[in-house]
Amino acid sequence: MDHIPTIDIAPLGDASHTDFNATVQAVMDACTRIGFLSITGTGVSRDTVNNMRTCVRAIFDIDDDAKWDQAITRENYRGFIPMGFFTPNDGSGKADKYEGYKLHYQVDLDAPIRRDCALYGPNIWPRHVPRAQAVILDYWSKLDGVAHMLLGALEMGLKLPANQLRDAFHEPMTNMSLLHYPPQAPDDTGYGIHPHKDTDALTIIAPDPVGGLEVQTRDGGWITPDCPPDGFVVNIGDMLELWSGGRLKSTPHRVVNRSGQERYSFPYFAVPRHDVVVEPLLTPLPGFDRPSVHCGHWSAEIWRTNWPDETAHDATPELGTLSD
Repeated sequence: MDHIPTIDIAPLGDASHTDFNATVQAVMDACTRIGFLSITGTGVSRDTVNNMRTCVRAIFDIDDDAKWDQAITRENYRGFIPMGFFTPNDGSGKADKYEGYKLHYQVDLDAPIRRDCALYGPNIWPRHVPRAQAVILDYWSKLDGVAHMLLGALEMGLKLPANQLRDAFHEPMTNMSLLHYPPQAPDDTGYGIHPHKDTDALTIIAPDPVGGLEVQTRDGGWITPDCPPDGFVVNIGDMLELWSGGRLKSTPHRVVNRSGQERYSFPYFAVPRHDVVVEPLLTPLPGFDRPSVHCGHWSAEIWRTNWPDETAHDATPELGTLSD
């Protein structure tokens, strides 16, 4: 497949809909052939997305000193990510040209799950944008519903028992990154975000009007998703590829912002609960041989190896990293 299809997923909300099975098959075709699709019919209003985009701009419009007061730390990967802080997880290449704000599944400090996994906890909400928590959690809850619908379709398409995938997302490690990409010079050979595969199960993103997201085709070329203004871009991550035994495709993608404009993005990353072990639920396809992944350990390693002076080792899951 050399293009990214646009699919109206509204029929997935009603198993008796006349187009339900055809929509499941369309989603499966996209996820097995290129691993990306544009979706409409989500029930998420354009106002919800616009409110989110306005909020994200406001978060990055505050002065740098205020951002640094709420920066991520090694102990708590929540809050502001400085411009140029991250390079590919293998330590190669130039620093990525974005600043970010990291948010995770929200739980209270005294939540029982924190006794089992210390990675859970409350977010650091931008204090200079008082409305941010309400706006973001409203958007987040709506994307939880979209992810649930898509996971149900993939269960059916893969002929898995009902809820086998969805049950893994009770008290998940789902997270969001708020991202700001300044414009790159026309001759800049670097990236907003370097070529990579997502290490989660499923990513959902409202496309920014200025563009910049590029997806690698099977022949090595790069294409841009054609997504309607009221749609979302969805891609399969390494965890769903692993669960499916290689049938669903986790596809390399990158961001290059040569638009001359500021670019803002806020991807949603669906990640299972901390104690879930992701391994093939079906007989792997010939040649597909990947180790199982413990979600809590994986998340801790992603957290750790994002720091420039940390490196992966034998106990780090081999997910996501690509050479350019």
